[in-house]
Amino acid sequence: MPTRKDQNSSCFGGGPSRELVHKPVTEVHEFDELLESCLPSFGGGYVRRLWTLLDEAVGQGLPMTLAASGPVTASGQHYAWLNPLLDTGWFAYISTTDAVCYHDGHRALDDAKKHPFHSVPISGADAALRDERTIRITDIGFDEDVLLGQDQYISAVLQEPEFQRKMTGTEMRWLLGRRYAAQERKNKAREGLLALCHRKSIPVFVGAPGDGSVFLNSMKLWALSQIDGTPYGFDLDLHKEVFESCAYHLWGLRESDTKALGTLILGGGVPKNYNLQPEPALSQVLGLPNISGYAYDVQITTAPVTDGSLSSCPPAEAVTWGKVDKDTFQSTTESVPADYSMVMPFVVKALLAKKARFERWAEKMGRESLFKKHPVARGYLRDAQGYRLYDRRDELMQKLMAAVKKELPRLRKESGYALARPAGTRAAASPKRTKTPR
Repeated sequence: MPTRKDQNSSCFGGGPSRELVHKPVTEVHEFDELLESCLPSFGGGYVRRLWTLLDEAVGQGLPMTLAASGPVTASGQHYAWLNPLLDTGWFAYISTTDAVCYHDGHRALDDAKKHPFHSVPISGADAALRDERTIRITDIGFDEDVLLGQDQYISAVLQEPEFQRKMTGTEMRWLLGRRYAAQERKNKAREGLLALCHRKSIPVFVGAPGDGSVFLNSMKLWALSQIDGTPYGFDLDLHKEVFESCAYHLWGLRESDTKALGTLILGGGVPKNYNLQPEPALSQVLGLPNISGYAYDVQITTAPVTDGSLSSCPPAEAVTWGKVDKDTFQSTTESVPADYSMVMPFVVKALLAKKARFERWAEKMGRESLFKKHPVARGYLRDAQGYRLYDRRDELMQKLMAAVKKELPRLRKESGYALARPAGTRAAASPKRTKTPR
């Protein structure tokens, strides 16, 4: 058997593996150095690789997308680390749940101070909590009146004139973010998730809009209009919303500075899948040429890969669908088996601390000198205004539509199939052709 000259396996990452670093915590001074040098293996090794890949993606200036499942806003995690992360300008658009958008408004309601969120036991007290009308989400408790007040608020907002038409969910959430921002100013509440996304023109996608209380309240208003004829014109244009997500992905591949995208996936489920779908939609369904998946894909999930669920699907599996770049995934992807709420505060703190350090150095030595000495600083210090893709939505969708139009004959041909007829039905008559005047 041939022997290696050293013990550096080339199996991981498609090239020579990195030497493990074992630096004592007493010898590190920065948070990023702790993540890089003091987590050599096991679960800590996952966190180290998570940090390393996000640091690389940010340093390369990649436009990032974010998928977030779970009660991020009800738990206040958007205040703790998500909003500070999005405020950097690194993220182009996000995918989340209707519930996240709904709970985002609670702390700005007129009577919010009367109904503060508080800690409750994770188990054993639910009957007592129900008797006192306390809603529990894991270890978070709040009064049922908060939900009832939010329902009333959402119902009132959805009846406002600007909502009385068919629109994409991104437009609805942009308008809702503007309303939340006004409510937050009125009651001196901190800026929430949708208000921040409105301010920075970050599109917010929700792949399952019917599975949440914003749409439940819309259903109520629709039912009332059916009963008493009160006009209610709000409706969601799901076709256009999915097309919009594809337009943003195409922008990232063809117009962004890096001609590539990275993604951070927190949890799984529909937000994760919606975040990954633009690539197969562009390449397999619309058949556009030269469409690639994410160059960087970092996921944090508690779902075991053996259950076969969408939430557990690792980036390597996504490669087979074309959602992640097949040529780089071995060195630019990671699926971390963890609860993201336990990991993200530390990772975000390290990212922001490194950004602040580059900002201090830029003041001392000038930005160009800094970029020459530390090229990754350019990605960290990209324009904090962000990509403001929502401001360009019409333009980018028109560009995608023009690209699809070039494929029209092929797409029409590929949209037919020799269908089997259900029992008891007759073949549909061929449509009569009429002469068109010349």
